[in-house]
Parts: sequence; C-alpha cells; structure tokens
Amino acid sequence: MSPSKSSVKNIYYPLFLDIAQKPCIVLGGGKVAERKAKMLLKFGAKVKVISPDITNALQLLAQKGKIDIARRRYKAADLRCAALVFAATDNEKTNKRIRDDARRMNIPANVVDDPDLCDFIVPSIVKKGPVVIAISTSGVLPLLSKKLRKELSVIITEDYIRYADTVGRFRKFIIDHIEDKKSRSEIMKKIGSMSMKELNSMGLKDIKRMFIG
Repeated sequence: MSPSKSSVKNIYYPLFLDIAQKPCIVLGGGKVAERKAKMLLKFGAKVKVISPDITNALQLLAQKGKIDIARRRYKAADLRCAALVFAATDNEKTNKRIRDDARRMNIPANVVDDPDLCDFIVPSIVKKGPVVIAISTSGVLPLLSKKLRKELSVIITEDYIRYADTVGRFRKFIIDHIEDKKSRSEIMKKIGSMSMKELNSMGLKDIKRMFIG
C-alpha cells in the first residue's frame, strides 16, 4: 500500500555525505544546537557554533578544541564556504533568514523543527564502528524513527562491527593488490556466501591465506 499524498508531503532522497574536515555551521547555542554539533563531530566535521549564548557542554567542547564558537548574533557572511548549515535559534525570523541566505549561496540548510524550510532532514542514526544506519519516516512520524533506531541499535552487535571491519579491510586489500575486477568480484561472492561467525573466527590473516595464498 503506497502512502497517501495527505500523509507524506515530501519523499526524501537518502544520501550519505562525506563531511570529514568540512565546515558545518550551527546557528544557535541551546540544547538542540548542542545535539547537532555533537552528531556532526561523530562524522569528522569541522563545526562552528554561532550564538550570543551557548550551553556549558558547547563551551566545554570549544575548550577542548573540538569546535569553534563565535559568541555573537548571526550574519550572512557566516555561511560562506559552509558544507552544511543548521538553523537552531529560538527566533523564527532569524531561522528563515538563515535558510534564505543559505539558498542564495546554494548551501543545504536544515531549520530545526520546521521541515517546510529544510533542504534536508536529519534521520535517526545508528552508528557503530563503520556501520551507519539512517532511518526516516519522511517527516511524518519522528517518534517511529526513534523507536526503530533503538531496536536496530540492539540488533547491530559487536559481531557485525567486527565483520564489517575485517571484511572491509580485506576488500581494500584485494582492490589494492588484484587488478582484475572479475577476480575481485568472484572472491567477494565467496566471502558473501560464508557466515559472519565463520569469518569472525578466522581474522584477516586467515582470510588472506584462504583466498590469496
């Protein structure tokens, strides 16, 4: 059964972005801005928070050198060269101005709690090692996204993380050392037919020995 037009206004295209070492701007200094900044840090972004007032947690992150802070009001020049922008102030007019400025500069912007002003929405995220799962209900029911995140977080055990790490490193090894794409594909198909338990018990050296010699 397809969702009705009345229940889903926008169907969002899922996309994973590389924001490592890229400037991401968070406008606002409250708890919501704090959550946005912390999540961006998990993915290696260069985070700058701009707000006259900030939480103690944000101040501590700045003191540790993890984020930059400008304790002042927003100005359009703050967005220059930003990869992403998050508007999380407590002023609707300011948030809308941030969105408008970002669009003029072709910078994707997220306005917290106002999907109609967003170029993108932030999904519920499960991140364990290299495994990242993004969950969205297209803005219809965030509560369900959070529920699914909790359930999936339990399912993704340390076994999955070890499997992803070991097999991922082996895949990189054969890409670097085996030029023939067909041979690489055949090896990975054999890997895919093996159980996670079996591969986790072997380790990277044993896997190399089995398939490469």
